[in-house]
Amino acid sequence: MSKNSIQIFDTTLRDGEQVPGCKLNTEQKVIIAKQLDQLGVNVIEAGFPVSSPGDFKSVEEISKIVKNATVCGLTRAVENDIKVAAEALKHAKHPRIHTGIGTSDSHILHKFKSNKADIIQRAYDAVKYAKSFVEDVEFYAEDAGRTDNEYLARVCEAAIKAGATVLNIPDTTGYCLPSEYGAKIKYLKENVKGIEKAILSCHCHNDLGLATANSIEGVINGARQIECTINGIGERAGNTALEEVVMVLKQHPYLNLDTSIKTEMLYGLSQLVSESMGIYTQPNKAIVGANAFAHSSGIHQDGVIKNRETYEIINPKDVGVTESAIVLTARSGRAALAYRAKNVGYELTKLQLDDVYANFLNFADRKKEINDGDIHQIIETSKMYQQIISA
Repeated sequence: MSKNSIQIFDTTLRDGEQVPGCKLNTEQKVIIAKQLDQLGVNVIEAGFPVSSPGDFKSVEEISKIVKNATVCGLTRAVENDIKVAAEALKHAKHPRIHTGIGTSDSHILHKFKSNKADIIQRAYDAVKYAKSFVEDVEFYAEDAGRTDNEYLARVCEAAIKAGATVLNIPDTTGYCLPSEYGAKIKYLKENVKGIEKAILSCHCHNDLGLATANSIEGVINGARQIECTINGIGERAGNTALEEVVMVLKQHPYLNLDTSIKTEMLYGLSQLVSESMGIYTQPNKAIVGANAFAHSSGIHQDGVIKNRETYEIINPKDVGVTESAIVLTARSGRAALAYRAKNVGYELTKLQLDDVYANFLNFADRKKEINDGDIHQIIETSKMYQQIISA
């Protein structure tokens, strides 16, 4: 792997599916997994095999059909979890077991009722056992975002000694500021013995709306894998959005950090996941929202019509959207009306446009959005209609 290559670890089918009421069946998971493989993700976390017979079956079936990506199964630091995951992954061309344990004081004290030394031993034992089944083992230090850096480094060293190939540093509660998360990754990069043997991975939640920013700060500071989901779906406020981190890196080439993602597939896959899970994607969602490339303000519309780059930093075709949308509302100007009128067959002169625009404003004040049918009606009821159609 190139030192500038960022691995995309997709957990839509595991962490993303933890949204209440959004359970996918095996057939749906297989369809999405095929699309993720074609998209170019490096790792597909297919599920948590020990959690249910259905999840076991899904991981097993996905393992059979994925041709390029690594297929990953999640476990706790429990021998039976790991054994079951290995069984579910037996058909995978590139299998990975993802095991780990909570490392923050809160988790150690309240969740495990344990101590720091015991947690390190349990982390070591889990990775060692997973390593007896597969070569590729990822270790997660749950709640690493709120874990003391010095202790976190000791846990990571134990995981590497046991054979971990990837170290997942989750901001499980979405608490960290980007500067804090970046500094944590930098500290581990510089202070963990044997760190050259493993890849650092970002797994950031969006409780404070910082998941994308934290993941980007993580890779700037040395992480080489980002764990994310389509549309940013997931537990509570969700995970890092795959489409966002991929396009941030693409639109900032000076970072010299690349992914293998075929970005023109992003919008279609977003729609597939949204429809399969029954989750409505907010219109103003970055990259894939319905309004991501829509313009309704007259000032913005005038600029985009003259040159798309005045108000768009991304070519919509790069993410699979056919074209920008010029939405006609009472805030729209003459340029937008002329543009939309031309699209439905009317080439208006300046005088004709002035007349039609006055009629348009009356319509627009009564209706939130003007469609193509309304444009015909607006022109047909304008004073200069006969002159327009006889031109």
